[in-house]
Amino acid sequence: MNTHTTNTHTIALTPTGKLSRRGFLGATASTGLVVAFHIPLAGVAHAQDARPAEVNAWVVVKPDDSIVIRIARSEMGQGTLTGLAQLVAEELDANWAKVTTEYPTPGQNLARARVWGNFGTGGSQGIRQSQDYVRKGGAAARMMLVQAAADEWKVPASECVAASSMITHTPSGRKTSYGKVALAAAKVTPPTAIALKDPKDWKLAGKRLARLDTVDKTTGKQIYASDLVLPGMLNAAIKDCPVFGGKLKSFDAAAIEKRPGIKKVVRVGDSAVAVVADTWWRAKTALEALPIVWDNGPNEKVSSDSIAAFLKEGLSAPQAIVGNENGDAKAAIAASARKIEAVYSYPFQNHATMETMNATAKWTPTRCEVWCPTQNGEAALAACAEAAGLTPAQCDVYKLHLGGGFGRRGQTDYVRQAVAIAKEMPGTPIKMIWSREEDMLHGKYHPVTQCKMTAGLDAQGNITGLHMRISGQSILASVAPQNIVNGKDPVVFQGLNPSGPEASIGYSFPNLLVDHAMRNPHVPAGFWRGVNLNQNAIYLESFIDEIAAATQQDPLTLRRKLMANHPKHLAVLNAAAERGGWGKPAPDVNGQKVFKGLAQTMGFGSYVAACAEVSVSDAGEVKVHRIVAATDCGYAVNPQQIEAQVEGSFAYGLTAALYGECTVKDGRIEQENFNTYPVLKLADMPKVETVIVASGGFWGGVGEPTIAVAAPAVLNAIFAATGKRIRDLPLKNQNLKRA
Repeated sequence: MNTHTTNTHTIALTPTGKLSRRGFLGATASTGLVVAFHIPLAGVAHAQDARPAEVNAWVVVKPDDSIVIRIARSEMGQGTLTGLAQLVAEELDANWAKVTTEYPTPGQNLARARVWGNFGTGGSQGIRQSQDYVRKGGAAARMMLVQAAADEWKVPASECVAASSMITHTPSGRKTSYGKVALAAAKVTPPTAIALKDPKDWKLAGKRLARLDTVDKTTGKQIYASDLVLPGMLNAAIKDCPVFGGKLKSFDAAAIEKRPGIKKVVRVGDSAVAVVADTWWRAKTALEALPIVWDNGPNEKVSSDSIAAFLKEGLSAPQAIVGNENGDAKAAIAASARKIEAVYSYPFQNHATMETMNATAKWTPTRCEVWCPTQNGEAALAACAEAAGLTPAQCDVYKLHLGGGFGRRGQTDYVRQAVAIAKEMPGTPIKMIWSREEDMLHGKYHPVTQCKMTAGLDAQGNITGLHMRISGQSILASVAPQNIVNGKDPVVFQGLNPSGPEASIGYSFPNLLVDHAMRNPHVPAGFWRGVNLNQNAIYLESFIDEIAAATQQDPLTLRRKLMANHPKHLAVLNAAAERGGWGKPAPDVNGQKVFKGLAQTMGFGSYVAACAEVSVSDAGEVKVHRIVAATDCGYAVNPQQIEAQVEGSFAYGLTAALYGECTVKDGRIEQENFNTYPVLKLADMPKVETVIVASGGFWGGVGEPTIAVAAPAVLNAIFAATGKRIRDLPLKNQNLKRA
């Protein structure tokens, strides 16, 4: 197998030079997410497909001074598109009012030696893992524009300054615009030494600028992949075996093929069947009427109970993989004056994106094109080529804004299906859309886990040892098994790692053991917004509260004592507690007493904490009134977007805590739509206050970290309100009614 090597990673190529989907996913999933690549700017302006107004790969300047900034990452509502554009425009010294954006394609990226680097968007890495090279792209373009103006004026470039898309020759006062020198700038040799601005000098980055995509979304102008219409396009609905691991045994196409508008009935792989029609509704209704016989395979007797028993065995298994260890926790606990133990669990959860999985594909023997919402354009290109039986150079993927992603659209199963269907009708664009039921039944679910927490205390109530045993699913075992090394999936230990820049634990214990007994049921796992940080924060933060209650300590006081060596963790906890009024009674709401709970964690490079205010009625109804969230992401690119992301993460995290549960019966997921998999309603959304503690010096993520502190803060507040400790989610299954 050949390899294509970048400065920071190696991607596997097949013997024919194809980009291997498994190789690509393996390269990008070793951390469970994505990585950044060095971007060579030199020579970009002279690439074969460079347009006259292209200054470099990132910046196109038109004669009317409008600026197009190329964005390789995906926009799915999180604001990455605007944030990256701000960073480029900042270094470019652009007039923000004239900035627009566009997506380059992964095919163009491949043809241009991956000049735009990584197209993956996940793990809150869209900005933090590409900020350096996109800023350099903007800065290089500015330097080239200035040089072009200086050459025209026959003056040293050092005498010229740029601001708001204008260039001024300081000694003479002469001025010109970017649009007037763009063609000349494209011919300037790109600089090799590029200095970036100090964040304290930012004028666009770091400011509360309105998002670039808001107007089109609110007016309905924004086209999502499910809205796409191409000339001659047909539509496809698909149904896969509802039991994971099952196959398609047979179907009777004759029963539906004479219906109006039906064009073809297609077997897709070994487990699915699709109907192609002139409209999607005709395809869907015909598919529902199609007689299908499934071979459910070996998993048709699996249930939630059998999976729970499988995981429970792992809690006491003698063998487990260590994720973090110092001292001898087992010996310290055995010798302790007192022992506290608790067992928690976390269920499967669906991504439940508003836009279901879909893709449009057009296949010919020499070319395949796909239009789709994807979080990983290069992986989608690799999947397209693999399914099409063509080389990546013969394929391309056109990315549209995503109607939600949350990690689900980092997978490529729907891309492969669309291409497989299109191959049956060469030259015809086929838009395949999953029904809501198909989307719910064939997700890549949040992993199911259980956790046994055990602490040893001395006579004074101090923690002498802590053992955290996680039993459950590995995401990498589902999506990239080649990245499991010596049985260890590093993603399992998010938020529990030793001190460092990524997902480290915020407490110091004299003796600590965090280990994992891998137990993989047949339901496929995938990256789900917040990933394993979600349940790990619940387990640890709930148990810290349990220890505080058992030793009659204030939860904040105990945390502060354990966090003395973790100043950034402590800073956000203190900020959330202060703004949340910890230690002061919250005002009653409609006669109900309101109680508070705390939680903190570190994930995706950022430090986060929350203080929740909750009431519980006599009937056991939980109402979350307010959550204060503190976030230290290092540098704040757009404070408004940080606040929006915190609010959105709490909507998603509270949905998971209150309702989110996928159960298994007869080998298949039981929840098929929102009537059995509800989401948080607007009336139930608490007031959210965001405290940005931007300490600088590092780049952290924003979209996912705070989701992890929503549930434990609420659970700890519920305990304060009721004295009942919730260890199994979702809350809808718990009886909090007062006796």
